[in-house]
Amino acid sequence: MGRTESLGGGFFQNLFASIFGSKDPEAEKKRRLRAIAKDLSKSHYHFYKAGNNEVLPAFAKLIYEIYKAVTPAQVMFQNVQNENAFKRSVIEYSLSDNQRKIEEELTEEAILVKSKTVPVNQLVQHVKESLDAFEGEFGTDRINTAEQLYKDILAFKDFCMYDFYFMLKKFDSTLVEKQFTAAPRFDKINGEYIADDLKDFITVSWNITKDTDWTPLMKMLKDMKGVEPVSPSVWKKIVAKLQAIRKAEIFEMMIQLITENPDYKPVIADAPENIVEPFLDKFKLEAAAALHKLESAEKNSKVTDLLTKLFSTTVVLYLKNYTEQSSANLEKKRLRGYLYYEPLNYLKGFLLEFVKKNIREYSELILIRGKWTSSQLSSPMSNAYNDLLSASDAISTFDQNIADDGVVGIKIKTLLPRIQHDADSAGVINRLVTDANEQAKTFIIDSTRNLITVGKTIKSLLEDETKKSPEMIINWKEIEHYADHPPKDLGIEVYKKIYLFITLMQTCMTTLK
Repeated sequence: MGRTESLGGGFFQNLFASIFGSKDPEAEKKRRLRAIAKDLSKSHYHFYKAGNNEVLPAFAKLIYEIYKAVTPAQVMFQNVQNENAFKRSVIEYSLSDNQRKIEEELTEEAILVKSKTVPVNQLVQHVKESLDAFEGEFGTDRINTAEQLYKDILAFKDFCMYDFYFMLKKFDSTLVEKQFTAAPRFDKINGEYIADDLKDFITVSWNITKDTDWTPLMKMLKDMKGVEPVSPSVWKKIVAKLQAIRKAEIFEMMIQLITENPDYKPVIADAPENIVEPFLDKFKLEAAAALHKLESAEKNSKVTDLLTKLFSTTVVLYLKNYTEQSSANLEKKRLRGYLYYEPLNYLKGFLLEFVKKNIREYSELILIRGKWTSSQLSSPMSNAYNDLLSASDAISTFDQNIADDGVVGIKIKTLLPRIQHDADSAGVINRLVTDANEQAKTFIIDSTRNLITVGKTIKSLLEDETKKSPEMIINWKEIEHYADHPPKDLGIEVYKKIYLFITLMQTCMTTLK
């Protein structure tokens, strides 16, 4: 009686479960696996025997035929060690003839050669126009073609470089790598031996089974290497075969059965990053760097020449704290540095060596001894001259404030040890440095403007002195009696020095804007 009840209960329980489903997860998993096995058995691909969990020789033969076809491509890709070489190859292949010509003209070496016959300012304009033309030819179609080629070559490489031999050795232990003279003898094997291999194979295979036109890639590889890495007709057959297998989900079902995981889904790698925009950025940066070298060299040469004419030396040291070394010490700690130490140092030197000497001599002679026809004519020069004298003292005070014991310097010195663990300290130092840079820039701009005012007035005075009826100062003859040197000669000397110094400031500030 118990036996009959037991059988009856099991029968109705199974019937109920088949109609309404089961709440037992394990039973549901087995039911799904049986359904997968049934679907796989109905396919045209006899790669797997579910009852014995065996992968059959037919699967190994498929992998072997692919392996034999792509081995030449493996050899080609093995010789490419740097992944960036693929990006470069695709970009170069995608360029127009005009772009290749521009690319050759904008190498650092080519720019250097051209700089020997073309002024730097003209060369800068030429490079800018060439870069615009180069980038302009990268229209949407050319960019899309290049990006697609790059994606295709990576998908092709990953597929060809799959370790087919490692997988096939599990079916035939006597197999010799890259030897295809003797026909292999494949045995059936337990599916567990190649479950992970098959997952990896799906990852690289499904990236080549998309609706891709492989003709451009094959042409590019043939043009670059001189030979086709894989016969186009053979590759077409491989892709078509894998597309059919993917559509039927044969490999997925094999893995689901081997791993007893009906929920398995393949993970396909994301598409690679874009290559055209980074290439253009790098290309423009390299051209800009080459120009910067030339501009720096030209600037340094010009500065050296101007310093020699002004100070009779290239070693001009008047600031003690707002200096290149102090800036470097800050920058080593990844803080902001001092920007205007070079022109401010030269300004301080000029104020001491020329404004307080030569320019003072001429200004006091003209402003004090001269009888001006109008105070409006003398005021600009007088005000500018006095501002220059004040600037010299102000720059000294500014420089002292940055010293370790100065108002600003002591704050920086106190905060420096804290920057590693206190972002606010670094922020405060950066603000102090920024304020110092702004003050230095103001000194330079204001003093340069004042020198220009003095220079313009002197130029007008030199012209006025030669007139029969002077219009600015009416007692030139009288002034000559008070002068140790002829006013005209002194004025010319001062004007030349001011002109040289303003040129020096413009040269220094150009690269700092």
